[in-house]
Amino acid sequence: MARNLRKYVLWFAQEHVDFRFPEIQSILKLFNISQDWKKPDNPELPFWIIDLPDDDCARKIASRSVSLRCIMELWAHSKSIPALHSAVRKVVQDNPQWQETIFSRNSSFRLNVETYNKHISQAEKVAKIETFNYIPVTGEVNLKNPDVQFVYIEFYGLIPTEVPPEPHDVLFGRWIADGRRAVLKEISLKRRKFIGNTSMDPQLSLLMANQALIKDGDLVLDPFVGTGSLLVSAAKFGGFVLGTDIDFLMLHGRTRPSRIKQKVREKDESIKANLTQYDCQDKYLDVCVSDFSLPIWRDNLVLDAIITDPPYGIREATAKVASKDPSTQKPPSPPPGSFHCPSRSHYDLHDIFRDLLTFSAKHLRLGGRLVCWLPVFREDYCPTKLPSHPCLRLVANSEQILNTFSSRRLLTYEKYAEIGPDGNAEATGTQVNFRRWYFCHSDETREQKRLQKAQLRKEQREEAEKRMKDKELS
Repeated sequence: MARNLRKYVLWFAQEHVDFRFPEIQSILKLFNISQDWKKPDNPELPFWIIDLPDDDCARKIASRSVSLRCIMELWAHSKSIPALHSAVRKVVQDNPQWQETIFSRNSSFRLNVETYNKHISQAEKVAKIETFNYIPVTGEVNLKNPDVQFVYIEFYGLIPTEVPPEPHDVLFGRWIADGRRAVLKEISLKRRKFIGNTSMDPQLSLLMANQALIKDGDLVLDPFVGTGSLLVSAAKFGGFVLGTDIDFLMLHGRTRPSRIKQKVREKDESIKANLTQYDCQDKYLDVCVSDFSLPIWRDNLVLDAIITDPPYGIREATAKVASKDPSTQKPPSPPPGSFHCPSRSHYDLHDIFRDLLTFSAKHLRLGGRLVCWLPVFREDYCPTKLPSHPCLRLVANSEQILNTFSSRRLLTYEKYAEIGPDGNAEATGTQVNFRRWYFCHSDETREQKRLQKAQLRKEQREEAEKRMKDKELS
């Protein structure tokens, strides 16, 4: 099997680097592409080399990945330009059958030159293209829609201020497919009908959908749905979506508009309007007002995936319905036919994740995934303190840095066992009171900045007084 594998280059956009490997791993599993692939030694490189069975597998990866710029079949990879040309010549000589396919007179072609961390002029690009004049192409040049595209890449390192005279790596190959980055512009928040202060970035929401292994016909739930950004991404990949949230005003589009110039929300702003905007209205099931600490679902509900961004208590409150009587576990039911506005209390992050993992273990199918965000303090972070459940396995853990002292981690859990008949499998949540420590750190940072500014003003004042004295003495 290994002898039939061919080398391909994954050429990435240089953003959200820590999310690349989990996304590609998830896509390989989604399409059942057998691959014993390990994380590269330097994951920050914009190109990764992978072994795949054929071009069809490469196209499948590109059809889902939002991290990829493109994927190409690798013909040669070297540390020097002369060595690369020697390798390309040998590859062409060793594959005479290409003369009737890739190099055929009936196949138009194009050669793209890519440079990373160094800008070159169009004239320089043309000069580099001319150095490959030994490739026996016989078809016509087509710059817009060629049958075959060749790609030549020069990598000049990752440090913009230290660009070497010669590239660190050079690669040459045949373009196979572009990634799904065009969808980022399609579902951009700038033109979306209904958004809020916590609407998820499109790329991150699509990454979550990929890590959740969402495919056509899957049933997907977001229990903290907000404005439905995650439902949009899940629906774009074919999932049937539904969600819940405790915020009545948000779900009904009655909150204050998030856009600066917008004074009042339009009457038709809603999560369903977002799905309709992207031609995914047939994937929309419903959303409803619900307290996640008191689930409304039947016990036999089976979900394929759960993707969510629970509230942290910073820009969005963490709340649940509660009784004013501390001895009562659940709030009392209102009399029939009466209007009742239940009281709320704080919903600790620890309890949110304990309930979330317990709910996922109960309602996910075997092999189904929970993908969620967890806020952490970077200096106190410890993998052993992450939320856990005996029926869920943590398969991915990526970090997005928020500021100097905090970040959030995208956790992907996969259900691998059912809860036993005794139902004693218990989840553990995060032990950190994120809200309290966040504002504590923020206050410390503000105090440090205030002291630094005061010290700077003092030094400037002393310097001005010294100049005045020197001037008087002179």
